[in-house]
Amino acid sequence: MEKKSTIILHDLSFLKEILGVNDSNIRIFEEVLGVKVFTRGNEIFLETDNSEKIDVFQELIRQLSDHIKLGHYPDADLIRALHDSINHRNTRDIEDLKKRVVIIPNGKSKIFPRSINQSLYIKSIEENDMVFAIGPAGTGKTFLAIAEALKYLMNHSIEKLVLTRPVVEAGERLGFLPGDFESKINPYLRPLYDAMEAMISGDLLKKLEETGKIEIIPLAYMRGRTLSDSFIILDEAQNTTREQMKMFLTRVGERSKAVITGDITQIDLPKSVVSGLIHVISILKNIKEIRFVFFNEADVVRNELVRKIVKAYENSNGK
Repeated sequence: MEKKSTIILHDLSFLKEILGVNDSNIRIFEEVLGVKVFTRGNEIFLETDNSEKIDVFQELIRQLSDHIKLGHYPDADLIRALHDSINHRNTRDIEDLKKRVVIIPNGKSKIFPRSINQSLYIKSIEENDMVFAIGPAGTGKTFLAIAEALKYLMNHSIEKLVLTRPVVEAGERLGFLPGDFESKINPYLRPLYDAMEAMISGDLLKKLEETGKIEIIPLAYMRGRTLSDSFIILDEAQNTTREQMKMFLTRVGERSKAVITGDITQIDLPKSVVSGLIHVISILKNIKEIRFVFFNEADVVRNELVRKIVKAYENSNGK
């Protein structure tokens, strides 16, 4: 029978946050450590005498306590990310997870990275004028880009935030949708509004739109423009053609940032048309001023079930 090791937490409020709602984080601790975990009072028991696992868990608890002090309450994604970094002794990744918090002036709440790649993504946006974020749905590509853009806008580091998407049908046809053109394209742009409304109030969003500080438009409306002092986000970039991608990239003016996001496994273009996002990876990858961040199923933060679905599709190799 294995020895039970005891870790005592002197701050009971931290214990509640570390264990999660209804002790839901215990299952995650057991998953990452590979040992039985249970509690009594302010004591946590590990059913193991493996000193290395005990040391890792103690460091994990210490790091989680630091995150709680910052207002970042532990969940499965954070626990997995920290455990992986501690195991691999990636102290820089551990510190980046704590300091890459996005704080939007007049925003609803702080926004924390929930994986190492998300932390790298935020850092890349802060340090580069053009960033490509490529990976499956639910990895935070668009959400974090908008968070960074709103931070820059509300800090007056830029004059304008422009969000755009290509209007490409995914199995439906625009002509069959009711209403005028504006009402027909609104569903394509709605996810961008949803993301912003999760971060700032509806009144503030409306004011920023009315004053021209925020513009949400279909990609076709970008032609012929040059955007300076702006933060420009191209979402769903896998649905651009090569010509559209070139058109967008050459709209970026002085003192501007551009973030291009997409999922190359969900292309809605005709099979004979090459995705502009796939094409651009091969021709721009060696330009040092441009950063590519690649996400995978481990970065999916929407839902455990979504993570499993993405992994199943990756394993199927498109079959």
